[in-house]
Parts: sequence; C-alpha cells; structure tokens
Amino acid sequence: MKREEILAKVDHTLLKPESTWEQIRTLCDEAVANKTASICINSGYVKQAVAYLAGRVPVCTVIGFPLGAMSTEAKTFEAQQALRDGAVEFDMVINIGDLKSGEYKKVEDEIRAIKEAVGDKVLKVIIETCLLTEAEKEKMCDIVCDAGADFIKTSTGFSTGGATFDDIALFARCCRGRCKIKAAGGIRTVSDMERFLELGADRLGTSSAIKILDNVDAGNNY
Repeated sequence: MKREEILAKVDHTLLKPESTWEQIRTLCDEAVANKTASICINSGYVKQAVAYLAGRVPVCTVIGFPLGAMSTEAKTFEAQQALRDGAVEFDMVINIGDLKSGEYKKVEDEIRAIKEAVGDKVLKVIIETCLLTEAEKEKMCDIVCDAGADFIKTSTGFSTGGATFDDIALFARCCRGRCKIKAAGGIRTVSDMERFLELGADRLGTSSAIKILDNVDAGNNY
C-alpha cells in the first residue's frame, strides 16, 4: 500500500498520562502534515486541540479510558463535555466486568446511551480483546453492532496485549459489515499495518505509524 493510503486510515494517537500540550501540538502538526484520519487524545486536551487544528484534522477522544470500570453516567458526561469541546470521534471502553458477569444488556445499554449522547458523531467501542475469551469477543461483535456503534475496536494499548490478526479476522467474520473495525495496540511495522487493513480493519490506532513509515522511506529497518 502507498504511504498516504495507510496514513488516511490512522488515528494518530497520544494517550500517555504524562503528555504535555507541547507534545499534543506536535501530534497535531504531524497529523496535518501527513493527512491522518484523526488525532486521538485524552479528553482534557480536546478543546485546545480543536482550536489549534481549526478543522484541519478531526479530533478523536477516549471515554472511560483505559479501564472502562466507571458508571455509565460518568462516561456519558465525559462524552457530552468532549462533544461540546469539539470532538467528532469517541473511543469508549466497555465495562469488562459487566461483560464477564454476563450482564450483556447492561453493556449494550451503555453503548447505546453513549451513542445517543454523541449523536451523528463517530463512536468506536473498545472491548479489550486481550482480556476476553473467543466467545466473549464474538458476543461483543453482536452487542456493538446492535447498539448502533460505528466501530468495534480491539484494545486500549494499556492492558496485557494489543491487536492481533486473529482478532481482526474474528471481527470481520462476526460483524459482517454491520460496523467498521479498528485495530489498536502493538502495531509495530508497515507489514502489520498492511495486514490489519487487508484483514478488514478500517482504522488503525497507533502513536508510531508516521515514525515507522519515515524509517522505511529513509531506507532504515524498524
């Protein structure tokens, strides 16, 4: 794939808790220069980033990140505030404990509530695949699609593992085009990015895509 084709699918990401505004601004500049799909940042920086970017690149933020173990009301409020601040894409973390407890309706209702809160903006649902069984992943494909979310997403990047090829193939098989797919966490090479996209990912979440591609363009091994 061409460099620009890959980057057009990338949410250029910086979610480290120690991130400074200077680092976020650099992220914005890189996203503009490389025409990424969005930047993905913590909600506290959304208002500044939206003002700085002035529409040049969409701003995505995370909701209930990285654990997902807070109330639906708290997640909904966070999403509404980020919407007021100008975010147009939202990556929420499910309550994994609820899923493990078999509280499927509760999980679905929460996703639906947040989708209602953000309206026609893009909602991506992080299910943290590294903590789930195959049956739970399959169940979440149905839940995410039935709740009206726009994407199902593999990982926060803050747990025990990130995206795998097998998980993206599972998503593609179980979602059957009912929602889009985002691979995130542990993407390290150009071949990783290309393979995830070939398997059915519509978006990639990574902090290093530009660096990886720059190294390849410079003839370096990464």
